[in-house]
Amino acid sequence: MKDYLYSIEMETRDYECDIQGIVNNADYQHYLEATRHKWLQQEGFSFRKWHDEGIDMVVSEITLKYKTPLHGQETFLSCLNLRREGARFIFDQDIYRKEDMKLCVSATVSTVCMVHGRLTRGDEIAALFSKYL
Repeated sequence: MKDYLYSIEMETRDYECDIQGIVNNADYQHYLEATRHKWLQQEGFSFRKWHDEGIDMVVSEITLKYKTPLHGQETFLSCLNLRREGARFIFDQDIYRKEDMKLCVSATVSTVCMVHGRLTRGDEIAALFSKYL
């Protein structure tokens, strides 16, 4: 497993599984989003506060690669790194099944910054993220 800026242990729930007994593909996006939000909270950032100030960090593109399925009641690690490309803040995220550390999902989540509804270069957020970039 490579080095990550942040990782969190989570567990799948039976109701997330489809008829095949594996976690439905859409649920992985929930895991990835929860990981980003938990990291932001841990670092003292708040989407709600930013929004109240007119700053919104929104997803502009997601690429997911499914590798190994998760099943109900399995523990996994959801990990992320952060980088910046121009106006985009990109989260490179991976999910590993904890039992054998097999890679389950690899994702690239591109986000952009909007201030009062207008797309910006993201300098408002970049200043806050400077120690991670």
